[in-house]
Amino acid sequence: MTAAVVVSRFHDGIETRAHFANNPEINEVLLALPPPPAGTMQDLWITDISWTRPETDAHLRALAAAGTRIFWIDHHRTAIERLRRGAIDVPFTEMVVEDTYAASRLVFEHLRRKLDRDAPSAARFLALERLVMLADDNDRWIHDLDGSRELALTVGAMQGTDAYRELLGVDAAVTYTPRMRAAHERVAAEVRATHALAERTRRERRLGDVTVVAAWCAGYPSEIGDAWGKRTRNAVFALYDTKSDGVSFRRSPDCQVDLSKVAETFGGGGHAAAAGCQIAGIADRDAEALADLVAAAVARTQA
Repeated sequence: MTAAVVVSRFHDGIETRAHFANNPEINEVLLALPPPPAGTMQDLWITDISWTRPETDAHLRALAAAGTRIFWIDHHRTAIERLRRGAIDVPFTEMVVEDTYAASRLVFEHLRRKLDRDAPSAARFLALERLVMLADDNDRWIHDLDGSRELALTVGAMQGTDAYRELLGVDAAVTYTPRMRAAHERVAAEVRATHALAERTRRERRLGDVTVVAAWCAGYPSEIGDAWGKRTRNAVFALYDTKSDGVSFRRSPDCQVDLSKVAETFGGGGHAAAAGCQIAGIADRDAEALADLVAAAVARTQA
């Protein structure tokens, strides 16, 4: 969300359209993008996500041939590895794929270097710095900045386009708008409910000195992983989210299991400390089954 705001503010005065997609949707979203009208050009920014299908590469090559400049900025471990293996064949205009910062900050720093400081819109772009730092602090799970997790929860509680519009107009202090304050109040009740569900369904498996914990939740898997990581040492948490139909992986601070590799075994991806995927049919099973599947996946990645 923050990366989209950064791109839009940098191109102040130019029409921008934001598309938001999760990992299972990204191929379809990119495949649906049309070429620019004849005789014109368009820019396509793909930030904080990557695609997985060869036909998506082919479509992006066709867009580039028709006059689309393609920019890709990502920080996920799976994207870095796929690029290293030569698994992506797209003629990018510019590309930044590294894990120095979260994608939001990578986009901001990349565009700040290109900024015309004398342009009328420069001050408005630079005013995004605090928002970007809060997003980076939360996305990399550092949480050194007051309010970063609160802001992430608030944005997550809103509809994607609504949150985007609110953040697009945010001030340099990241002052909450009335709609953001209302969303934040809803979050508190929802977090309590999802913690209760997770506790009721929690199941564990031991794998050497690693504990694999599986449970059901109704949103907010990161909050559950953070709380459980403080009480369960050397643990991998697998949380099936009934809202998204996805499985989120988190780990305790002392755990060294690379969750991006665990997620990859199920066709997903992410970071070493936070990743996700979808597991067909898991909604019709239970946390016992999820614990068995994830324990087996962890064992394979450590073999």
